Amino acid sequence: MIWSGWGDPAQAVELPEQVRGLLTGLLGVREPAVPAATLDQVRPPAPRLAPAVLDALEAIVGPGRVRTDDETRVRHTRGRSTPDLLRLRAGDASDAPDAVVFPGSHEEVAAVLRLCAERHVAVVPFGGGTSVVGGLVASRPGFASVVALDLARLDRLIEVDPVSMTAVLEPGLRGLRAEELLAAHGLTLGHFPQSFEYATLGGFAAARSSGQASAGYGRFDDMVMGLTVATPRGTLELGRAPRSAAGPDLRQVILGSEGAFGVITSLRLRVHRAPRARHYEGWRFGGFAEGLAAVRRLAQDGRAPTVLRLSDETETMVGLARPGEIGLSRDSGCLVVAGYEGSPEEVGHGRERAAAALEEAGGVALGPEPGEAWARGRYRAPYLRDALLAAGATVETLETACFWSGLPRLYDAVREALTGSLGGPLVMCHVSHVYPAGASLYFTVVTAQTGDPLGQWAAAKRAATEAIAEAGGTVSHHHGVGRDHREAYGREIGELGVEILRGIKERLDPEGILNPGVLIP
Repeated sequence: MIWSGWGDPAQAVELPEQVRGLLTGLLGVREPAVPAATLDQVRPPAPRLAPAVLDALEAIVGPGRVRTDDETRVRHTRGRSTPDLLRLRAGDASDAPDAVVFPGSHEEVAAVLRLCAERHVAVVPFGGGTSVVGGLVASRPGFASVVALDLARLDRLIEVDPVSMTAVLEPGLRGLRAEELLAAHGLTLGHFPQSFEYATLGGFAAARSSGQASAGYGRFDDMVMGLTVATPRGTLELGRAPRSAAGPDLRQVILGSEGAFGVITSLRLRVHRAPRARHYEGWRFGGFAEGLAAVRRLAQDGRAPTVLRLSDETETMVGLARPGEIGLSRDSGCLVVAGYEGSPEEVGHGRERAAAALEEAGGVALGPEPGEAWARGRYRAPYLRDALLAAGATVETLETACFWSGLPRLYDAVREALTGSLGGPLVMCHVSHVYPAGASLYFTVVTAQTGDPLGQWAAAKRAATEAIAEAGGTVSHHHGVGRDHREAYGREIGELGVEILRGIKERLDPEGILNPGVLIP
């Protein structure tokens, strides 16, 4: 992945003239006065890893698998939030790890953790580097140094159980590669978040990821049947059965823990037979409230398609549901994208059932083109963000969720908070994950950069986070907690909840080396 942006540099996008005009005329965006730094201009601080520790790490993982060169360290600095990228584009790599370690097995991971606990070296587990909540920046005070533990070498499909419909895979597998390996067996995970091409299975579990086809396949944490976890105190083997009444489910302690309690070294995941047919289509509703009522009905009646997305009026107008064709459109109302996967018979039946409900709710069928356009561009939006940042716009996302009855209030509260903080931003929203009891809201914000874009977004994010709490939403539906949401998460779970987390941390990681400063208030 490009060191200061998203994805493959060869797939970078150019902003259409229509969009440039919109940015200038509507938002007052101007190109930055200072060009972004190049990789060779970025100088991280000198590594502080003691030679004896460096030698000991190399003895565990092998020569050449502990790297301290500037480029490797810069590429393992922070994640891919807009603040992360703004700092990198400004040439700031002050948070770079002192070394990057590449273990190749569970045993090597466990040995690295034991050594780092003994030498008081902080360890940041690193998968695809796609965190957008500050999940890859360790708090340094009290530690001799910081290493990034890159799990890229743990990239195997270990076992397929076609009877149980499960597969055991290693955490360093990126989503795209995992799908390729499973496809050879006629299987799929069905997990396709926007970060699918670059994020890893371990990261999906550690952050409780939710993919774009969650209405059909479920969230990633629903797919996890078992885990092997290395901790400084030893190994956890979790998940003897898909469900158990043998006490609290300790898998749930690791899921969403963001590397603060241990390092996932293998996952037993539920899999599905690869679909033989796919169909995507679009529907138009007069307004967001009507669209919400329609998708709620689908979720509660058991008629939800595999993919179900509702864009509000602004996102529909701008065309953000179709990143490859972004720009002001003549479309009015709200766009629903519905996607169906399975056998030809399942797809046909699913379309009939969902279409009946959507028509009864006032939807107008638009045919396959809007759905197919979304499917073509489903992984393109982060590339668009890079182009917008280069043009001088601050663009960022945030997400939340709550029960259906509170969703309209939550939607209004977050929009008002962002608008009040930023003045005249473009605020767009969509629903992309639905449940019988509630749904998520995913906001995208575009505004002109000020002289202090980091402070500008920090103030807006703070206002939005306060609005989410007051309106009864959760601080994160699928991005995780990281550092950015840590204090708000503490308020959400209360003092006793924080004490429980700290108690787990103390037992599994008594020296506090695992991703210090992340998750736990």
